[in-house]
Amino acid sequence: MTPTQYVQDKAAASGSSFYYAFLFLPAPRREAITAFYAFCREIDDVVDDMVDPSVAASKLAWWSSEVAGAYAGKPTHPVLQALMPLTATYGIEQQQLQAIIEGCRMDLEQTRYLDYPNLQRYCHLVAGVVGEVAARIFGQTQEQTTRYAHTLGQALQLTNIIRDVGEDSLRGRIYLPVNELQQFDVKAHEILKRTYSDRFVALMQFQAQRAHGLYDEALALLPPEDRRAQKPGLMMASIYRTLLREIEAENFQVLHQRIALTPLRKMWLAWKVQALGRL
Repeated sequence: MTPTQYVQDKAAASGSSFYYAFLFLPAPRREAITAFYAFCREIDDVVDDMVDPSVAASKLAWWSSEVAGAYAGKPTHPVLQALMPLTATYGIEQQQLQAIIEGCRMDLEQTRYLDYPNLQRYCHLVAGVVGEVAARIFGQTQEQTTRYAHTLGQALQLTNIIRDVGEDSLRGRIYLPVNELQQFDVKAHEILKRTYSDRFVALMQFQAQRAHGLYDEALALLPPEDRRAQKPGLMMASIYRTLLREIEAENFQVLHQRIALTPLRKMWLAWKVQALGRL
């Protein structure tokens, strides 16, 4: 299997909403974003598939060394063999890949976040940086597009956190800030035991309002000159914001189920942005 085939298989197998946004890109940019996304999936999988934290930490350390070696001209993993020839063209920097690894390392070392600024740092590493790299690949020409992409990345990550509260609790993780749990009088053990209450719903409504605010902020930041090139990001905004509204409509029943959109609906939302320019 060639490196190119490896990353294509990795991206397609994930079933992620991102895959639908990639389909509309010109081939060279699609090749680059697919390789980059496959890298992100590899790093995420180290934590998601974790059985022993020490083994996961060793794997992340290996990836950090592999990235350093790749930028020194010696990639050995097929993901980096596919990605490295494209880094100069799209301005993908080593520090950005290392930041993504550092964000996933936080998942090994931290299961609670005291306040939103602490959570923001995590979102910056695992999502904001990803957004910045993606914007360059899609075709960024304006400096302000970086702020748009970073803000949108954070909005997408907060949507993930809202969707995955139940799944994360099974791993002993609560991403919702501790001081906000206290503000709404929601106890950590209630989430870990997946216990619903009006207080929990109020807490989640607060989180959803924050995410909506970030979507609005991101869209306002996107320069008109880059709107056409950044359509894949706008597709993601449409898909994820629709998911967020679905979660709200279900009254945040996220503790015992994973609320999701069908592949057909994701494709429709992506096509609507591509063809009509509408979110």
